[in-house]
Amino acid sequence: MTAKIKSAVSVVEFNLREAQQGLEALLNNAQTLNNIAQAAELLTNVLRNNHRVISCGNGGSMCDAMHFAEEMSGRFRDNRKGLAASAISDPGHLSCVSNDFGYEQVFSRYLEAHARTGDCLLGISTSGNSANVIRAAEFAKSAGINIITLTGKPDTELGKLADIDICTPAGRFADRVQELHIKVIHIVIELVERALFPDNYVTK
Repeated sequence: MTAKIKSAVSVVEFNLREAQQGLEALLNNAQTLNNIAQAAELLTNVLRNNHRVISCGNGGSMCDAMHFAEEMSGRFRDNRKGLAASAISDPGHLSCVSNDFGYEQVFSRYLEAHARTGDCLLGISTSGNSANVIRAAEFAKSAGINIITLTGKPDTELGKLADIDICTPAGRFADRVQELHIKVIHIVIELVERALFPDNYVTK
């Protein structure tokens, strides 16, 4: 093994151990585990009552918001009915609202146009301080829209607006938090499916 490869392996090991520590911290946080279960129950009730879920975030968190929505409306594991979920990611909408009103309003403006009382916002921000996600949560609160947030720091402005805040601090940078966010998203989707499509989880 060359010195260069040995050095790279040490970086690999450090990253995997840091990710492992973040996952273990999540596993040992009973309140956060309870919040994940409660978020899935809220989403299940929203969908049972013929409402919809709208997700949003910036950068990697937008990708997570899109990932969540496509696995709800499309497919997660086995085939089942499509679920009413969408991510705020249309370039036309984002560029129009950014240009005419400012980037802070790209998500709240979409909710104003499309969301209705009884729907649910999933707002994702690793810092918990993304101004446009906060603005969306503020609008949602005023409009009777349920709010679930995924954050990476406790006691954030965004988290305080939520009905349920799932906070997953990990590592020194946002990437570790994002890794936990996608795990939480997958678990929440599975819990929703188990409630709405129990036959998909019967051992065959």
